Amino acid sequence: MTRQLKRDEIETAYRAACRLEVRTLKPGNVHIFAGGHRMTIEDFDLSTEVSAPHIADDTLSVGTRIRRAVEATFAAVGQNTNLGIVLLCAPLAAAAERPSSAKLADKLKIVLSALDHEDAREVYRAIAAANPAGLGEDNTGDVRTEPPAAWTLLDAMRAAAPRDMIANEYATGFAGIFANARTFAAQLKSGASAEDALAHLFLHQLAERPDTHIIRKHGPGLAQRVQERAAGVLAELNGAPPKSLSTPANRALLITFDAELKSWGANPGSLADLMCASVFTSSLDAAVQTRTDN
Repeated sequence: MTRQLKRDEIETAYRAACRLEVRTLKPGNVHIFAGGHRMTIEDFDLSTEVSAPHIADDTLSVGTRIRRAVEATFAAVGQNTNLGIVLLCAPLAAAAERPSSAKLADKLKIVLSALDHEDAREVYRAIAAANPAGLGEDNTGDVRTEPPAAWTLLDAMRAAAPRDMIANEYATGFAGIFANARTFAAQLKSGASAEDALAHLFLHQLAERPDTHIIRKHGPGLAQRVQERAAGVLAELNGAPPKSLSTPANRALLITFDAELKSWGANPGSLADLMCASVFTSSLDAAVQTRTDN
């Protein structure tokens, strides 16, 4: 059977996922080896600490968790460091705390289907405050206005899904994140460290599709250039397993790639958010599956 998780378990898993994400060498992002984009690792660590209590607060709706986490982050660091992470992790937390014997993925489907118009209003406010180039930029889903009266948060995400990786996860029941979580867990079992497993997953994902954060800020041309360059780095690694990414030669290759992306102003931030949520999902899924038969 599966079990519901307590608030402190969810908060601990969230903090651990956020800390791992920023301590993993993910080229183009802020990480322990290099800052960038006018942000530091300290900004991310502080953002994690102040947002965690809201993400795990089982007295709040999903939308209110997101808004309060974003507000707390801005009060602490004065900029958008974790909007995508918060958007993805709040419904996962709500799913993990459900008193049900269902699997985490099935619990999440119930959470997503229950999102209402007030959740949409709260999230629109959070995104407008974070100002990350917008969840919606057209006349039906612009977050600088109120959501259409009949829309739930899931409706808003479905409308944005074709142009936003995070919204697409909502629209597909977090299918990509659950697949990533399984891959990450398998790489850990193969002997890779958590940092190397996540870096390996990130590189492969970066080579597979353009990052929508880069598209919003710089257009599809640069996003495609980053994608192609990531494929080139993978070719240079020549099938290296995850546990080999921390060798001096491979780490130097990734650091060089990181500096190259930052010189272009390219920050694959949407993909980084998905990586954090994937680790969070892996931890929650393992905890939810814990047997309680005794």
